[in-house]
Amino acid sequence: MGTSWSLRFVARPGFDAGLLARRCQQALDRVVDQMSNWLTGSDLDRFNRAAPASWHSVQPDVFRVVRTAIEIAEASGGAFDPTVGPLVNLWGFGPAPARLVPPSPAGIAEAMARVGWRRIEIDRAARRVFQPGGTAFDLSGIAKGYAVDLLADLAAEQGLMHVLAEIGGELVGRGVQPDGQPWWVEVELPPGAALPPTRIALHEFAVATSGDYRRFFDHGGRRYAHSIDPRTGQCVDNGVASVTVLHQSCMVADTLATALHVLGPDEGLAFATTHDHAALFILRDSAGFHEVVSPVLAAMLA
Repeated sequence: MGTSWSLRFVARPGFDAGLLARRCQQALDRVVDQMSNWLTGSDLDRFNRAAPASWHSVQPDVFRVVRTAIEIAEASGGAFDPTVGPLVNLWGFGPAPARLVPPSPAGIAEAMARVGWRRIEIDRAARRVFQPGGTAFDLSGIAKGYAVDLLADLAAEQGLMHVLAEIGGELVGRGVQPDGQPWWVEVELPPGAALPPTRIALHEFAVATSGDYRRFFDHGGRRYAHSIDPRTGQCVDNGVASVTVLHQSCMVADTLATALHVLGPDEGLAFATTHDHAALFILRDSAGFHEVVSPVLAAMLA
């Protein structure tokens, strides 16, 4: 996944932390083997290369992630879309070589013809996914969150009820620290954002952030960030520097953060308000940075 992972926990003396670490690494390796579009031969790579009009049985983990991705794609009106792979590659933010100039309108149109969550069919009973032809899943906006949940679940299977699981800044907190305090974390700020820190108690909660500052290229006086609007084929440029979401599931928080980032400050806040999501928007304009908080998160922070 191009990042690091960690697991902090409270355990009795003599607990075999080494065994847990090996099991965690094995589970994360399995996620990569199944869901990475960077790894040739992964389950996802094979699906993306499959023949048109073909059904494919997938692993339970993959099916759960794809099913959740489709559900949030529908709820968000396509602001999150797991079939965005052709656009991600076209813009140079996927396995394809990075680029320094935007793609042509014709290239975007060609990629858009292959994008669309409505083209995907899933067979829940048989745990199958339909490849209509040319569809390329990109699960980067959901698989990492799923993996964080997986780490916390693995710890629970070993009897550890007080844990803080993290992958690349996305976290799940369960239970409490040895002193009875919750797992306190600070919301990630975009570079240059001189804002007061926001501390969140992760007690049975997960947190994930989507930002426009992690991967980008500059061209013609404009920054093109890796967040792509699947509805238009363009890089997101709506004044949102980052969106942080709290949810019981890190997989869902991860996905919602991407969707809200694409929806922007107005649609995104309206969506978070309507669906009772806890979200923090950090907006960037000529005057600097400022925050907008959804009603649910405002009540949590009060």
